Order: sequence, then structure tokens, then C-alpha cells
Amino acid sequence: MTAVADPPAEALAVFRDDGPVARTLGGALGAAVPIPAPALAGLGTVPLLALIAFAGSDVPVAVAAAAIGWAVLCLGAATGRPGRTRLRWVVPPAARLSEFAGLVWLASIAGASSVPAAFALLCAIAFRSYDLVYRHRQRGDTPARWVSLAAGGWDGRLLLGTLLLAVGALPAGFYIWAALAAAVFVGEAVAGWAIAGRTQRPDTYDDEEGEG
Repeated sequence: MTAVADPPAEALAVFRDDGPVARTLGGALGAAVPIPAPALAGLGTVPLLALIAFAGSDVPVAVAAAAIGWAVLCLGAATGRPGRTRLRWVVPPAARLSEFAGLVWLASIAGASSVPAAFALLCAIAFRSYDLVYRHRQRGDTPARWVSLAAGGWDGRLLLGTLLLAVGALPAGFYIWAALAAAVFVGEAVAGWAIAGRTQRPDTYDDEEGEG
């Protein structure tokens, strides 16, 4: 049986889609916290999921903000942990799970009418995640830097969602955000793949002219 190679650190960083907050936490805490990255990811994700499962939407906004903040703190620190543990691949899906579950949870706290807005936003974010993975696998590159800055990373999106809940801007905030994000992510992806298709087009030859 052929062993499956561990994903390279560069690929994991792309798949995580870190924002400035996570990168700052990783740089400041990653090397200092003596806990493996997978364990840190669990410390951030499990309490958040447990609160979502057992408390549901019946929680104060301050409690939700604390749970989101703790998840961002732990997962952000995990992004900067050194080492080559074979479970380091756990961090990207843990970040994505925390982001998706957290955004839907924040919407449910605002009220049932906000949940469809959260799923609209998740569609745009899911497209970005798909684009990140397949650009890296097939072309070895990533979306334009300005798109990544606009995306904010999983950490920035969780914190912005919490802020929108706190100021009472849901569901309108999620709908507007989803529309803008979809336009940016899809538009830049289409342009990027079109440019790549033109620049990587194989050489063509005339149909056997001159033979005979």
C-alpha cells in the first residue's frame, strides 16, 4: 500500500485562508504556546460547537462573542505552531467548520429570518474555498492579493459576523456582504482562469500542410 504524503505547509496555509488577525496571533503566540496545532484547533473548535449544540440560539450576544473570540484565538495560534505533526492537516478543516457553523449560529441568534442570509454568505465563502484549493492544485497559484485582503480570512469573517450581530445589522448585513463577496470572488476567479487559459494554451500547428 502506498503511503499518502503529508500536505506541504504552503498548501495548508492556502487552504486555511488566514486573515490578518490569525496571522498576527500565529506570529505572536504560535511558537510560544507549547501545544500542538491539532490540539489548539480542538481547543478552539470543540467549545464553540458544544455551545452551539447545547445552547442553540438562546444565548446572549456577549456569550456568543466570547465563544467566537476564543475560537479565533486558539485557531489563530495554531496557524503559527511549528513542527511536522502528521495531524497538522486538521487545522484547515477545523477553521472552516468553526467559520461555517459560527456564522450560521450568529444568524440564528439574530432570528430565524437571518438564517437564509447566512447560507447565502456561506455559498460565496464556499466558492472562495473551492477556488483556493483548485487554483493551488492545478496551477500552483492563488487569487489576487487584493481579493484575499477583501476576503478577510476565516478569522476576519467570524469577527465581522459577530460585529454585525452586535450592532443589529442582520439579516441585511449578511445579504449585502454575500452579494459583494460573490461578485468579487466569482468575477476575479473567472478573470484569473481565463487569463491562465490564454497564457497556458498549448502550441497549435497547421494541419499537415505541405505534405504530399
